[in-house]
Amino acid sequence: MTGVTAQFASLRPLMFKIAYRMTGSVADAEDLIQDAFLKMMSAPAPDNPEAFATTVTTRLAIDHLRSARVRREEYVGEWLPTPLITADDDPAATAELHDELSLAFLLVLERLSPTERAAFLLREVFGYSYSDIAVIIEHSVESCRQLVTRGRARIADDRPRFEVDVKHRNDLAASFLAACRDGDLTALERMLAEDVVFHGDGGGKVQAVARPVHGRVQVARFILGIMRQGTKQGGRLDPVVVNGQPGFRAVLPDGATVAVLALQIADGHIQDVFNQLNPDKLLHI
Repeated sequence: MTGVTAQFASLRPLMFKIAYRMTGSVADAEDLIQDAFLKMMSAPAPDNPEAFATTVTTRLAIDHLRSARVRREEYVGEWLPTPLITADDDPAATAELHDELSLAFLLVLERLSPTERAAFLLREVFGYSYSDIAVIIEHSVESCRQLVTRGRARIADDRPRFEVDVKHRNDLAASFLAACRDGDLTALERMLAEDVVFHGDGGGKVQAVARPVHGRVQVARFILGIMRQGTKQGGRLDPVVVNGQPGFRAVLPDGATVAVLALQIADGHIQDVFNQLNPDKLLHI
């Protein structure tokens, strides 16, 4: 293994964290990391490999997002980030995932411009100084401060809240699964927030809800409806951790994963349900 290749292997986890949070897509993040590796291979050995990898990955992600905006506008139905799954019994991996990686948070970040998103994430999630951010995104220090301040303001009202008590969160997810399996509408309604929202992403590849479903009664009935359809196909829901939050993998009898659901829980209720059905966004699972 060459020095650059070994260096890349050690820096790859950091590069993925940046690229995924910037794009909300596993496939795009992997592509960006590969492009970054090629740049690392052709560049002189840097004094600070981590800073170089962060800079290259962030700049590539900014360029990618600028072109991706047009594609997102043409997307069929609601666009949701690609889910990341860790084993439910893997506390080390779960601890690595924070609320800032949740699908709800990644969706809120979509309203930021590419440079706002980069500056905000580098500062708020990765803890870089403004002087370091200025070098990475090629802006002045004062401009970076303004980008972060503007980013905070643009997402402040809709920044998702999360259940602090992990045990309560997991217990509620288990009760959700039991209600779905039993077809218990009353129990399910009690778990949902009054203004709960159900999101679905089929990407035009498979059937999915055309637009988000709002309201406790409507969402509960809709969920039980799709559960009945899944049961007829012999499907089941397996509990998993999705982007650091409770979730489920919908699996057919042949073992194929056909959907990933994630719950956003706060104030003792389920605030959002995210249902990823786009097969292109499930290839890595």
